[in-house]
Amino acid sequence: MSDSGVLHIKGRVLVGADPDAVRDELWAVGGRITFERPAGARDVTTIEGWALPGLVDAHCHVGLDAHGPVDESTSEKQALTERDAGALLLRDAGSPSDTRWIDDREDLPRIIRAGRHIARTRRYIRNYAHEIEPEDLVAYVAREARRGDGWVKLVGDWIDRETGDLSACWPRGEVAAAIAEAHRLGARVTAHCFAEETLAPLVEAGIDCIEHATGLTEETIPLFAERGVAIVPTLVNIATFPRLAEGGEAKFPRWADHMRRLHARRYDTVRAAYDAGVPVFVGTDAGGSLAHGLVGQEVAELVKAGLPPVAALAATTWSARAWLGRPGLEEGAPADLVVYGTDPRADIRVLGSPSRVILRGRVVR
Repeated sequence: MSDSGVLHIKGRVLVGADPDAVRDELWAVGGRITFERPAGARDVTTIEGWALPGLVDAHCHVGLDAHGPVDESTSEKQALTERDAGALLLRDAGSPSDTRWIDDREDLPRIIRAGRHIARTRRYIRNYAHEIEPEDLVAYVAREARRGDGWVKLVGDWIDRETGDLSACWPRGEVAAAIAEAHRLGARVTAHCFAEETLAPLVEAGIDCIEHATGLTEETIPLFAERGVAIVPTLVNIATFPRLAEGGEAKFPRWADHMRRLHARRYDTVRAAYDAGVPVFVGTDAGGSLAHGLVGQEVAELVKAGLPPVAALAATTWSARAWLGRPGLEEGAPADLVVYGTDPRADIRVLGSPSRVILRGRVVR
């Protein structure tokens, strides 16, 4: 990691989605951004290119793999992989591991934690979640709201072995009370949801965000838009649905068929939500069965779904940071930015090849 005093970023600094929101240069002094040339600065390192705020992966899992919690060494590798891909702000959407030690590391991304998943008993991946019954939901949501960084994560639906298909995990009354308790404690609530029937009750109960949201339909999309409920589609994860369906078809044929249908219309679903004004943000679902460092691929998936490139870029930069309450490239903000050799607005694929990654004003890649 380079600690070079003052950094001078020169070229095109993209401070917003508007075509005019471009500056010619910025400086990183003492780990903070300034647009005023520092007087008498020495040891100035100049970096040229196209600069963006550090990318956001709004759905990943540091401290988790396919089998459950991992050790600190593995968590560190996960965080470093995200960092080197340019993802400098992570919303950890559920992890059983204590990763607070990462906050003390100046070379690792900032993490906004949602605590540990809260799931119905035997209705989620083993070793991931608190597995509870509805009468305990309010208490567990309050617990994770106090432990997290302003978010709580529910498992909204999962396969029901009795029906052989996806079904909702929580009764309407209990989930409404739990969301109200989270809001009282100052936390927002998000939920893992694949199925169609799960969505309207959660939105009507006051939920703030839905992860995956593959079950959105022309009936529920207007409800999301009206209430301002965001979605994080995780399309790089939804791409795995056919493989999952194949693996479970012998035992759960209804579920397998359902998963294939959700996969087949995934791009149309996301585009319809975006067109209706539903806030869409970038998340990869890395850390379970998926590798970390896929943020650029997820942005490309949103473009493939039909989002304009600048909108897809905003979903991992300016808009995503505002949604999470974190600054972008602003005077006095932490100097967390990524520099590219060409304009990412013209070719979104450049996100996969950052020329420099700068964290707290220091070049880390």
